Amino acid sequence: MTLLITVIAAAITTAVWYTRKNDDLKLGFLCFMFWGASLMWLVDAIFEFAELKEAYFTPALEDMINDTFLGVAVIALALVIWIVRLLILDPKGTVKEAILRQ
Repeated sequence: MTLLITVIAAAITTAVWYTRKNDDLKLGFLCFMFWGASLMWLVDAIFEFAELKEAYFTPALEDMINDTFLGVAVIALALVIWIVRLLILDPKGTVKEAILRQ
């Protein structure tokens, strides 16, 4: 489930990044984080399949729920990192403008 969730997030983010005219929101960075996580989960899946063989394709419900929570947590953490980076870089000058107004 973690692999599936991160691949879906990576595909959606890549599609949005590709269709935008400019990268003012730094979506490329978010794409790299999601594709990196997808690659990590792919390697994990390969090694887990090598260990479990056919049992890999019949996970317990509890394991699927744990994997889903882990996948959502990875997506949330990547989004938090992206937002913090976006606030620090401030490509549109919005944060700087808000601070100077006060």
